[in-house]
Amino acid sequence: MTIEAGKKPLLFTFRAKTAILIVLSMVLVVSVTNLFVYRYLLDSEMNSMRNDLRTIARSAAFRIDAEALTKIPLNPGGVNTQEYRIVSEELKRIIRQNPDIKYIYTLTSSDRKGMLRFIVDPILPTREQQSRGLSSKPGDLYDASRYPEMLKAFEGPTSDRKIVIDEWGAALSGYSPIFDNEGKAVAIVGVDITADEIYARQKEVRNRAMTAMAVAVAFSILLAIFLSRRISGKLVKLLEGSRHLASGDLGYKIDLEGADELGELATSFNQLASKLSESKKDLLSYFYRVVQSFVRILEARDSYTKGHSERVAEYAEKIALRIGLPKEKIELLKKATLLHDIGKLGIEERILNKREPLSQAEWTEIRKHPVIGENILKPVLLTGEMLDIVRSHHERYDGKGYPDGLAGDKINILSSIVTVADSYDAMTSARAYRPPLNRQQAIDELRRNKGSQFNPRVVDVLIEILEEEKRGQDKARKNND
Repeated sequence: MTIEAGKKPLLFTFRAKTAILIVLSMVLVVSVTNLFVYRYLLDSEMNSMRNDLRTIARSAAFRIDAEALTKIPLNPGGVNTQEYRIVSEELKRIIRQNPDIKYIYTLTSSDRKGMLRFIVDPILPTREQQSRGLSSKPGDLYDASRYPEMLKAFEGPTSDRKIVIDEWGAALSGYSPIFDNEGKAVAIVGVDITADEIYARQKEVRNRAMTAMAVAVAFSILLAIFLSRRISGKLVKLLEGSRHLASGDLGYKIDLEGADELGELATSFNQLASKLSESKKDLLSYFYRVVQSFVRILEARDSYTKGHSERVAEYAEKIALRIGLPKEKIELLKKATLLHDIGKLGIEERILNKREPLSQAEWTEIRKHPVIGENILKPVLLTGEMLDIVRSHHERYDGKGYPDGLAGDKINILSSIVTVADSYDAMTSARAYRPPLNRQQAIDELRRNKGSQFNPRVVDVLIEILEEEKRGQDKARKNND
């Protein structure tokens, strides 16, 4: 049988693979659910036994003579008293009437925290227990700090929440207070039932759970390995592509082969990214030209600043080349530098062209232009470094600049370059309120503010460039003469 061109067998489609994964997941869920149900039934049985123990302990407490119990001396000789025999016989009758009881005993408090003292225990320790130093004679101490429910028994009937394994064996215990005629709890009665079978069943459930977990983990790992090569690997590539696209990396291509739905999706994704990249380039180019026009219009309003951005960009490029920045960084620097004063579009022309000294309020307005410029450019998805240049070109090396008060190496090197280039052009250009400085005066000013206003490394590079240019000009003039 042949398969039509362009069609894949049903088993190899993404839909079929997903269905298989769901079926396998359901099988796993059902298996785990059955295990939890089985554990729930055991827990229900345990709760039922705990309730029965509380009832037995409460009944036993009513049958014990509290007055006789308090008269028993808390020392080994207490076993020889009439009161001990009375209480012991009553406890033995309770055991005979409840064959499931393994131990029944009475305890009272002691002056040691977490420790109780035996009063009456009708069942003597076995030889093996005695060989291990176990004794339950009147006055013998018992460490009850391990069993909080036992300590709570002076307040009311209670029982252990789980199987207790101690030096006396494995048991499930219930407790109840024994009250005297005045309603004071003078002791507690403890009732233990054999828990060997329950403990064995709990152990079996635990072993089954561990086995089921191990099988499930192994199965999941094998399934993940298989599916990751068939499906997950493709999904990861698509996800990675979407992240690049979301971050603006429209040149990223998904390398995904295959004729199934995921392969077609990858092809469509690459085509979409390519078209978006072209559209973005066209849009940015158009926007960049528009913004440049605005900058020229802005500078044209003031004859003193005409051509300022182009000159700053030229100085910045020379500095970046001398420092050895990568070509792509230099291109980015030039573009951002041409736009670095775009934020002045948001400042009143009256303030920009004022011949008199600015007031404090006017200085506050002027200092807003880096942030305004950043906000103008941000919607068109310029790179973060370009936005940093626009925002930070008035930061100072000593941290006294604006708008963020950045200092030292926290200022992007590209921003530091624009700051120095911008300041040099401003100093050597005429302003309405002052004449221009000559080259040497501007160099002296750069040196004076190196390490405070300006990045020392950038200043040294610009001065080196300016001095080389001067030597070149002097040499050319000398040759002409």
